[in-house]
Amino acid sequence: MERSDEVVAAASWIARASLPVAELTEAGHAQALVEALERKLDGKPAAYQTYRRRRAVVFNLLEFARETGTLSANPLGQVRRKRGHKPVQEVDRRVVVNPRQARELLTSVTYVGGYRRASGRRLRAFYGCMYYAAMRPGEVLGLRLSDCELPLNGWGRVTVEETRPTAGKAWTDSGEAHDRRGLKQRSPGEVRLVPIPPPLVRMLRDHVKEFGTAEDGRLFSSERGNVVAASSYYRVWRQARELALRPGQVSSVLAARPYDLRHACVSQWLSSGVPAAEVAARAGHSVEVLLKIYAKCVDGQETEMNQRIMAGLGEEPDELTT
Repeated sequence: MERSDEVVAAASWIARASLPVAELTEAGHAQALVEALERKLDGKPAAYQTYRRRRAVVFNLLEFARETGTLSANPLGQVRRKRGHKPVQEVDRRVVVNPRQARELLTSVTYVGGYRRASGRRLRAFYGCMYYAAMRPGEVLGLRLSDCELPLNGWGRVTVEETRPTAGKAWTDSGEAHDRRGLKQRSPGEVRLVPIPPPLVRMLRDHVKEFGTAEDGRLFSSERGNVVAASSYYRVWRQARELALRPGQVSSVLAARPYDLRHACVSQWLSSGVPAAEVAARAGHSVEVLLKIYAKCVDGQETEMNQRIMAGLGEEPDELTT
């Protein structure tokens, strides 16, 4: 296979500027490599997930070097990261809306934008999928009408099969801004079945009746039939928060991102007493990750929890009021 002059020049520069792979067997070089993975180009610490992705790529490259005999062992397996702090895992309970707040936000979405363009109404069921079915934004963007069971009455069901995360045209094989992938951390072809409550069933039926579907059957698309851009559904959400929340809440982290609706859904399931294994299956998590990450406290329930504690102590609420 012939290589262009640009590729040859780049490969030559890399060869001159890089250490021989075999020198990674020295502990000092291996440790320096790990420390480089922890930093951004400006020298500042990279996010924990960024470090994990980088390390995974480099680890696989060194595994190839081991398999071809260039290295006797993978040096990254012997080097531990010197962590300055433990990455935050838990969801901040302050971002989680209670059911009343969620309903008001979903209603306020319909008031965003002009009536004819319907920029808000077009996305109401989109946000509803995150709140009522704990779907990730990319999963909702990939949802097709054929994936949905929407009866006239009672509960329905969605089959989550594909995700359409924003990747940028330069990073997808198709040249589109949104990639097409299977479910997060799942084998190719694996699906997730999620029962959906009547409020979401009605939202989806109303959405199909008013807006139909894209040419490929997707439920949610722009006016031109394209995949909805993240900037679009973030912009609508910001305006909906200003309509639905009090001024102090607008400036807070409460439901600051559309993704926080997923957090609210999982938290609501847990606080309602749904077994963790069932919640994990519906949300697409392992039970271990679910219990580690998701909070069980919903905004606005602190008073209720305090009253339960007082009742357990045999105290009347007025007696503890200062």
